[in-house]
Amino acid sequence: MMRLLLLLSLLALAAPLNARDSLGVFGEWGAFRDPDTPRCYAIAEAQESRARRDYQPYSSVGNWPARNLRSQVHFKLSRHLSDTPRVRLAIGAARFNLVAGAGDAWAVDAATDTAIVAAMRAAGRMSISAIDNRGNRFTDRYSLDGAATAIDAAGVGCTRSRQAR
Repeated sequence: MMRLLLLLSLLALAAPLNARDSLGVFGEWGAFRDPDTPRCYAIAEAQESRARRDYQPYSSVGNWPARNLRSQVHFKLSRHLSDTPRVRLAIGAARFNLVAGAGDAWAVDAATDTAIVAAMRAAGRMSISAIDNRGNRFTDRYSLDGAATAIDAAGVGCTRSRQAR
């Protein structure tokens, strides 16, 4: 919870620059609306770790109404990835292969986004593992406490911003 409050504090300080509106904090997850883009998203930091980190890892589920995109998952991973990172997401008994860039990962398609979000709603934790640019496998772990409510708040936040226009 403290990590999320720190993340929210940092986002609040940057709010005038990035015009983000807080939609609420729910367990370990927060929900935000960025009316300039426009987009709404639920976001959480990975659990603390003593392992080496090149980036501050986070997970998000976003909506872009103007592009008709809903519940698109994105992961900022904690390390620079290898050219063949084999990124794997585990949520309860469900497993998903993801596509990746230098330090990011996404679902392979919209159907997988939907399946990942459904699994997130039903589980308490998730982890994402990959191979870093040094050839080592690493894992980022997340609590899903509050994820479903934050995802719902982000969806409602973008619906409301569309209706206000």
